[in-house]
Amino acid sequence: MNNNQERRRFTRIPFDAECELHSDKGSAVVQLIDISLRGTLVESEQPLPIKIGDSARLHLYLANDILIEIPATLNHAAPPQYGFVAGEMEIDSITHLRRLVELNLGDEALLERELEQLIDG
Repeated sequence: MNNNQERRRFTRIPFDAECELHSDKGSAVVQLIDISLRGTLVESEQPLPIKIGDSARLHLYLANDILIEIPATLNHAAPPQYGFVAGEMEIDSITHLRRLVELNLGDEALLERELEQLIDG
C-alpha cells in the first residue's frame, strides 16, 4: 500500500458531474471527478486562479434541484486537476453528501466507520 492510500481514510466515490467553484478570485464551471466525506477532486479546462491554501465553495447540483454546498480549501493542484479538503458544511449539504456516499459505497459498515473518522477528525 502506498503512502497516499495509507493516509486516505475516506473512500473516494467516482462521480462525473458538472459543478461550480466559487472563490474570492471568481467563479468557474468545473468537472467533478470524485468526492468523499472529506473532499473533492475536480478538473478544469482553464487554469483556476487559486493557489494551495485558498478557500473556495463548491456547488454540486443533484437531481430535483438538490444543492450540496462544500466549503473547501485547495490542498493539491496538478492542472487540470485540483484537490480540495472539505470544511464544515451546513446540515442539508452534509445530509445529501452522506446519502450520495451511502448509495455509492453499498456498505453501511464502511460508511459508519468513515462517519466516525470524520467526527473524530
